[in-house]
Amino acid sequence: MVSHWPIGLDALAYGGDYNPEQWPKPVWQEDVHLMREAGVTMVSIGIFSWALLEPEPGQYDFGWLDDLLDLLHDNGIRADLATPTAVPPAWFYERHPDALPVTREGVRYAFGGRGAICHSSPAYQEAAVSIAGQLGRRYATHPAVALWHVHNEYSVPISACYCDTSAAAFRRWLAGRYTTVKELNEAWGTTFWGQTYGSWDQVSPPRLTPTVCNPAQQLDWARFTSDELLANFKRERDVLHTLSPGIPVTTNFQAALSQCETLDYWTWAPEVDLVTNDHYLVAEADRNHVNLAMAADITRSLAGGRPWLLLEHSTSAVNWQPRNIAKRPGEMARNSLGHVARGSDGAMFFQWRASRAGAEKFHSAMLPHAGTDSRIWREVVRLGRDLGALEAVRGSRVTADIAMLWDWQSWWAQRLEWRPSVDLDARERADAWYAAAYDRHLTVDFAHPEADLRGYPLVVVPALYAMTDTAATNLRRYVEDGGVLLVSCFSGIVDEHDAIHPGPHPGALRDVLGLVVEEFTPLRAGERVSLGDGLSGDVWTEIVALRGAEAILSYVDGPGAGGPAITRNKLGRGTAWYVSTRLAADGLGAVLRKVASDAQLPARDLPRDVEVVERVGEEARYLFVVNHTSEDASIPVGERAVELLTEETHAGSVRVPAGAVRVVAEPLA
Repeated sequence: MVSHWPIGLDALAYGGDYNPEQWPKPVWQEDVHLMREAGVTMVSIGIFSWALLEPEPGQYDFGWLDDLLDLLHDNGIRADLATPTAVPPAWFYERHPDALPVTREGVRYAFGGRGAICHSSPAYQEAAVSIAGQLGRRYATHPAVALWHVHNEYSVPISACYCDTSAAAFRRWLAGRYTTVKELNEAWGTTFWGQTYGSWDQVSPPRLTPTVCNPAQQLDWARFTSDELLANFKRERDVLHTLSPGIPVTTNFQAALSQCETLDYWTWAPEVDLVTNDHYLVAEADRNHVNLAMAADITRSLAGGRPWLLLEHSTSAVNWQPRNIAKRPGEMARNSLGHVARGSDGAMFFQWRASRAGAEKFHSAMLPHAGTDSRIWREVVRLGRDLGALEAVRGSRVTADIAMLWDWQSWWAQRLEWRPSVDLDARERADAWYAAAYDRHLTVDFAHPEADLRGYPLVVVPALYAMTDTAATNLRRYVEDGGVLLVSCFSGIVDEHDAIHPGPHPGALRDVLGLVVEEFTPLRAGERVSLGDGLSGDVWTEIVALRGAEAILSYVDGPGAGGPAITRNKLGRGTAWYVSTRLAADGLGAVLRKVASDAQLPARDLPRDVEVVERVGEEARYLFVVNHTSEDASIPVGERAVELLTEETHAGSVRVPAGAVRVVAEPLA
């Protein structure tokens, strides 16, 4: 049986990407000495090393990697060993120039960056499996190897290739999905604009067209692209499972919605042995710690609630944003422990030692250019000590209050051209509703629309434009069984082929919500409407007719003046709420307060931006308190509480200094 945790790692994971091939060997000894000083427990190695491991086709040089793994093992540091398939060597492209991807406009990329791969290329697939097999055979039993790390950040910087090889693979994928061309035509609605196909050979990727390309074709192309990359991961994974049974295999996700838009992680997550994630703050964003919390909650949800691992984040500034803002003192610890609070059993970074050359030489690192006499290094050492003090947390699980539905495929569909308003964005609504839950101190699990929702008193649907019949039945059953459902506008409109559900909008949710939407009435740029009670909306409104629901608030002005704006419908033992406009933050908070009360969720009197999350283990509960504010906070705790970072005992409350983190352990019995 394959482990869900790195083999031999009996502590929280702490370390980062280690690229010693960029440095002379005497530096390696210094590195491991400093790693031990910092409390490093695991490093990721070999990620971009294909050209060094296989300098010529079929000729291998493993000597440097042998030495490195031996050195790590001798110093008690575990290895997350990567297959280097994110960047094939120059010789590979010299032999197989057609493995370089082609853009939608027909331009072929050149070698010289990273991730320039046609994932449908048989030559690439064969070479990737070959180098993975070489590594698997050589290091299957090496005592340092704790985890296999396939590829690196699939889809970065591109995922889709529009070449003829990819077109042929797309046709094979479609034939597996639809069986006959007739079924494809029906699913894609090709009678519109005379697009009907007579054979599979006539079907192509959604290349550049003079006007809008068939949206169902574009949606299936997005699905195919995600599946094609996943198939390559599975090929390498299966080789490693065969050659090194028992060692878990992962690949690093980018589950923050702002960082990866092209992979359906609901289909990817069951295929990895350990869910791992890379997260980088949007440095200039206000309250970017909220997006961090959201990314961590999404990743934990992809892991099915099991502990997961933050495989990359930054000690300070990154190098690829327009303005790379450095982290302030204490921010790195808050970021790291914020991920741990929400289920990560460790905190890893890119990278260990800052690079002197290459595209990422201005990216921060655990060991910065400033060396050990620097604030960052001192914070790195302190964080290692703090993670060591939290060893008891490993394996515990986060307690969530509510579920929020998210579907990458629905997002892909909503983002296509010629929707009623370019201003209504699914990701923005997910961010906004999540922030409202965060401000109410509700811990969120994310769920697929077809997932089992029993046990959640409240389910929030921030944006679900595309919805299957199965998902609609699932939500109806959830409400009938006593759940409280909150749905935001423009949800339940189309099926999985981007075809309108029969009958009035919102076809998939019409009966659950007890209403029909007679017309979408988007607003002009900058236009706002009033809903009364001090609430207002922008971007979007709808003409709503009640069919059993009651109006909680109505439009005071705008296209729908006098008509329902926010509704509530009783169905079975539960209730379903609907918000037909894009509410601002204050409106979201006010509505969520009413709906949370309907779901009998307790109100928590806690300061804004003081994050409180609970993890529960076999013997204790662990209360993580992350104070993102400039003022001290007092948080209620039990009568037998021990703060793990300071080893202080508390009864009734714990004081958390401004900008600090506290982790309180309380016995379960």
